[in-house]
Amino acid sequence: MASTPVIAIIDVGKTNKKLFLFDEEYNIVHERSARFTETTDEDGDPCENLESLRLSVFDSLRFVSSQNKFDVKAINFSAYGASFVYLDEEGAPLTPLYNYLKQYPAQLKEAFYNQYGGEESFSVKTASPVLG
Repeated sequence: MASTPVIAIIDVGKTNKKLFLFDEEYNIVHERSARFTETTDEDGDPCENLESLRLSVFDSLRFVSSQNKFDVKAINFSAYGASFVYLDEEGAPLTPLYNYLKQYPAQLKEAFYNQYGGEESFSVKTASPVLG
């Protein structure tokens, strides 16, 4: 039996982490989901458990590669919010994956907007409203 060509999508959502396999007709031919307990950052605020996330991604990729019925043609990642983690020169995380609901320090926010002409000017120039 021939293997099905698929695109693997790893979707890192706020609540659920998912693996989707789409065939050439964009049908979902496989799906799995996981939830992780959050950890806390240096301020005690909730944040993503990076180690659980990392292990889940590799576990998902190992699963897909072990299935002879799928032929992975591409892998794509999506993540919630403005998700990013600073890495060192060897690729190790330097910071947590901060929760987008984390309060931004008022003093830094004020300095940022002052540097770019104020909140209103920044919002107009970037077409991005000030939300918090």
